[in-house]
Formats: sequence, structure tokens, C-alpha cells
Amino acid sequence: MGIKHSGKSTQGRFLATLLDCPLFDIDDVIQKNTGKSARQYYTDAGPVAFMAAEEAVCGKIAQTYADRQIVISTGGGICDNAPALNYLRPLGEFVYLQVPEEVACDRILKKATQLSDGTWKGLPAYINKMKPRDEKHVREIFSKFYASRTEIYSSIADIIVPMKGETKEDNYKNLQQALNL
Repeated sequence: MGIKHSGKSTQGRFLATLLDCPLFDIDDVIQKNTGKSARQYYTDAGPVAFMAAEEAVCGKIAQTYADRQIVISTGGGICDNAPALNYLRPLGEFVYLQVPEEVACDRILKKATQLSDGTWKGLPAYINKMKPRDEKHVREIFSKFYASRTEIYSSIADIIVPMKGETKEDNYKNLQQALNL
């Protein structure tokens, strides 16, 4: 688990391959179930419906795989979904991939575009709803969000793994080391 663009999906794939077990990317399962990307479903259906879908996915995975080794890559906002987390808690350890703030924000901005009318395309909903004026404003909004999420993830994580902005492979070595693999 971790904030958007912390490497959850990438590191989850690496880890599932190493452990030779299934990987469940919660956002991918939501997309499969709804026909919309997690971001689009959140935007169209709203946060309550999205959290209900996330909770349902986590409940189904927990019920089906309770006695099997699996890797789960959560969505970035799962830290605000206590019922979903309650389904996942008995399955194993919560691993928080803690990416530096600047790296995460750079990754978000890399996929975003400011349109000629000043609006943004490709920003996460929690930033877009604040109607950022420019990149500096995006970074200010993200900074507050990052601080809040870092506190929440740190409080629920069993293991915190610094994702130092190095290569995916270097970060994977950090993950393996933290998990004693």
C-alpha cells in the first residue's frame, strides 16, 4: 500500500513472481467489475460507491484466498476505507511503500496536462477538485495530502519500505530486504 505512484503495482508484480503466488491489484479488479478505471469510477460514481466497490473486492479476495499466499496491491486511498482494511488485515502484513513526496508529485505531474483554459487533465480527483492554478499550486495541494496520508499509512503499516526514487529494481531489492526474502 502507499500513495499514488509509489510503485505498488510494479513492486506487487515483482513480489508475486518471486513468491510464485497470485497478485491482486485492487484497482484492476474494480476496473474489471465496473468496466471503468478506478479513477473514472470514482469520478462517475462518487467516493461512497467507490469505497463500497473497494470493500466488496477486498471482502471477496479475503474470503476466497484466506488460506493461500497472495500479494495485494491496494489503491492509494484504501487507508481511508476501514471496512476494506478489516477484510485484508487477517491475510498478512501491511507493507507501506513510502515514496518521497517530490518523486510522487513528479510522477503525478508527468501524467497530467494543463489545458489552455487553465483546467487540468489527468490529475487525481483530490487535487483536481481544488482547481489548481498552476504546477506550484498542484505541489502545494499534494504536499498537504501527502503529509496526511503518510501519517495514516505509517500508523497502519506493519512494515515501512522507503522507495527512494531509485530504479524499480533497486526499490525491489529494498522491498526484499525489508521482508527478509
